[in-house]
Amino acid sequence: MNEILSILTTEQLNEKTRNIDQMSSEQIMKLINDEDRHVADCIHEIIPQITRAADLIVEAFRGGGRLFYVGAGTSGRIGILDASECPPTYGTDPSMVQGLIAGGFQAVKESIEGAEDNESLGADDIDEHGINKRDVVIGIAASGRTPYVLGAMKRAGELGAVVIGLCNNYDTPMKQYSQLMIEAVVGPEVILGSTRMKAGTAQKIILNMLTTTAMIRIGKVYENLMVDLNPSNEKLVHRAKRIIYMATNAPDEEVERAYSESSGHVKTAIVMLLAGVKAEEARELLQETDGFVRTAIEHKMNES
Repeated sequence: MNEILSILTTEQLNEKTRNIDQMSSEQIMKLINDEDRHVADCIHEIIPQITRAADLIVEAFRGGGRLFYVGAGTSGRIGILDASECPPTYGTDPSMVQGLIAGGFQAVKESIEGAEDNESLGADDIDEHGINKRDVVIGIAASGRTPYVLGAMKRAGELGAVVIGLCNNYDTPMKQYSQLMIEAVVGPEVILGSTRMKAGTAQKIILNMLTTTAMIRIGKVYENLMVDLNPSNEKLVHRAKRIIYMATNAPDEEVERAYSESSGHVKTAIVMLLAGVKAEEARELLQETDGFVRTAIEHKMNES
C-alpha cells in the first residue's frame, strides 16, 4: 500500500458512500448533495485565513503586483477558470490574474502525463512569467504535495513573492514554502480519490471569494454592481446599460446618452449621471479617487 495515499484525508474511504454502486440515480444525487453541504461549513471555519490571503492580494494589486494560481489537473483548471473570468467581469488586464497549469494550456482540455510530477517545470514556469516581490502566488493542490506546484511555490518564494498554499489536507509539504496556508479539509470524497468533487468545489469557492473580495476592495464594484465590466459582446453591452440604470435610476434616454458619451465605460457613465458632470470631468474624478465610484461622487458633492 502507498503510505502517502494512506495518510491523506482526500484518499480515505467514505463509509457513507460505500454502497453507492447499488443506488438509483436519485439516491446517488442526494448522497452527493449531502456531502457537498459539508463544503460550505468547512470553508466558514477557515474564513480568517482566506481573509488574510485576500488582504495580501489587495496589497499586491495596489502596489502594481499580480496574482498567479499554480496547479495541476483539476486544481490548475480551476485556477485558469477564475483568472480568465476576471477581465470580462472586472475589466482587468489579462496579466493581472493568471493561471498556470502543469503541462501548459494543452492540459486544460486533456491530461498531460507526468507533467505534475516535475518540480523543475513548476520553477521554470515561475521564471518564465517574471514573478517578483510584488506578486502573489497561490499553489493549489488537493493533496498539498504535487511536485509541479511545490517547485513553483519554492521558486516564487526565492524570488520574493508572497506565497500562499491552498490544499485539502492538513500539514502537507506545501507548508514549508508558504507564508500562509489555507487548508480546506472537506473529508473523503464520494468516490475515493476523486478530488474534482468536494475538494475541487472547495477550491472554486475559495478562489471566487479571493478575487471577488480583492476586486471590491480595489474599487471594481459600486454597491453590489460590477461597474468595471468589459462590454465586449451584445449580452455585456445590455448588462452594462442595465447596471448604469440600476445605479442611477436615470431615464433610458439618459442612460443611452451617458453610455455613448463615456464610450461604454460604466463607471464614468454612473458618475456623470449621479454627480451631474460631463464625461471628461467624471473621468478626472475617478482618476483622483483611484477608480472608486462612491468616493468620486462624494468628492464632487463636497465641492458643491
